[in-house]
Amino acid sequence: MTVNDSAETATSIETPKKPKKKHSAAYYAAAFFAKIGCTVLFVWLLLTFVAGVFVCHDNSSFPMIKDGDLCITYRLGKLKQGDEVVYRHDGKVCFGRIVAFGGEAVGISDDYVSVDGYRVYEDTVYPTTAENAKITFPYTVPDNCVFVLNDFRSDITDSRTYGGIPLDDVKGKVVFVLRRRGI
Repeated sequence: MTVNDSAETATSIETPKKPKKKHSAAYYAAAFFAKIGCTVLFVWLLLTFVAGVFVCHDNSSFPMIKDGDLCITYRLGKLKQGDEVVYRHDGKVCFGRIVAFGGEAVGISDDYVSVDGYRVYEDTVYPTTAENAKITFPYTVPDNCVFVLNDFRSDITDSRTYGGIPLDDVKGKVVFVLRRRGI
């Protein structure tokens, strides 16, 4: 075999490259809108089943959450006592702190809260009264409900007025607060 024979063999083994197919503008437009549609679907699923975005329109959870703050919630985690949550009552978005769960007895006396006879530990002590409450204490929280109190305890638009809040109305635990006013 000569040098020329090996060069001919190498060139005959190579396959010719196909020219790159050019796509039309309609193809690129369809691909663009498909990507936009997938992104919108992903964001919708995320905000429907995993997280939520809410704006506080009152001072019920002052000082943690102020009027106008943007709050991000997480829906998949297990709730526990002391969690700040977002819930709906009569179509209105409300913010409050979980004090007790279904089956537990809540008592309010001498400016403190007790659950099943034990005083509730809070990082910040909020003087709490049962004055003007629509329910009587001790109050046993119904099953599949939570007892929620505002951090701004002189505002009694919480479980002292509504009673137990159904777990289905709880929209998630507040995990992030973005200050939009008073920075």
